[in-house]
Amino acid sequence: MKRRALLASTAFASLSLSGCLDLLTDSGEDILEPTDLVVVWSDLLRENPWTDEERVSVWGLVRNEGEREPTYVEIRATFFDADGEELDTVIELIDDTTEGTDWPFEVEFPHFGEAAREVASYELEPATSV
Repeated sequence: MKRRALLASTAFASLSLSGCLDLLTDSGEDILEPTDLVVVWSDLLRENPWTDEERVSVWGLVRNEGEREPTYVEIRATFFDADGEELDTVIELIDDTTEGTDWPFEVEFPHFGEAAREVASYELEPATSV
């Protein structure tokens, strides 16, 4: 009896969830296409190199090339060492997207000193919602 109740509740939850997903995917107006946000410029910056206070950050500019105005924009930066091994990932929210279509950003590597010295490269991925 418990098994039937579990199967019935699982089936109901599955139908409810698939209905919600259909609503989200059928109304393509609610989400910007990933290609609408483009990082047009970025650079890796170092402060206080070769000290215990060495810091690393990525500065850049993201552009909305789509027609819709996003409610928020975030940048996901993944930092790598010289061997291509992932060191850390940081997500930074862009505070104000109400002015224009280009927005500056800065994403700071969360570690100092020797750990910051290991950063050799990075990848950026913008994300948004409307």
